[in-house]
Amino acid sequence: MSAPPTLDIKLNGREFRVACTPGEREPLLAAVAFLDGRMTEIAKQTRNTGERLAVMTALDLAHELTSLKRPQTTLDDVPDFRRRIVAMEARLDEALAHQEDLF
Repeated sequence: MSAPPTLDIKLNGREFRVACTPGEREPLLAAVAFLDGRMTEIAKQTRNTGERLAVMTALDLAHELTSLKRPQTTLDDVPDFRRRIVAMEARLDEALAHQEDLF
């Protein structure tokens, strides 16, 4: 049984060896470049290094990811909102029409 293919990467000046199939090589290198850039930015802003820098970068990226996953209202949603408002108005008008007969 042979060892899985690996790739040597560098993050914040430190070298790491990670498992990587040939098909994952380019996307992984892009992720490494992105992460290294983000770590460099955060290191300049916070003067953190080592494990603390890695945790702060992970937290920053996790916050960004969860913000992107939250449903956000866009202009594309406006027609649906208008349709729903018109339907609610129609139901209210129908309910209130019967109230006028009471007075």
